[in-house]
Amino acid sequence: MTFVTKLTFQSGDRAVLEDTVSSLKEMVERKGGQCKGPHTSPVEQHNVPQYQTLQPGDTFSNWTYAVYERRVDIHGADHIANKVGHMEFPDSIHVEIEVEQKKPLGHKN
Repeated sequence: MTFVTKLTFQSGDRAVLEDTVSSLKEMVERKGGQCKGPHTSPVEQHNVPQYQTLQPGDTFSNWTYAVYERRVDIHGADHIANKVGHMEFPDSIHVEIEVEQKKPLGHKN
């Protein structure tokens, strides 16, 4: 059985996100792994109200920011995916890792 390691990266800093994902993809491919992506999701725009006090009432203008997302899939290469799972990423990037087990075609259970 093979495993697919799905990585999702989110950040408000597009340049750091692009650099991190590009470096990761190069490292996986250099070590012989198969990497699909990066896949880009639409930019999410967030608006957050800013209150002048701790009580609802007077507000400042909303704080608006963007969140950028990239997804990368590593197929097989479990040793590489394990290494990626233990890597340190910049504090400005949120990383989610999902591991999916793929069964061969025609395999029951």
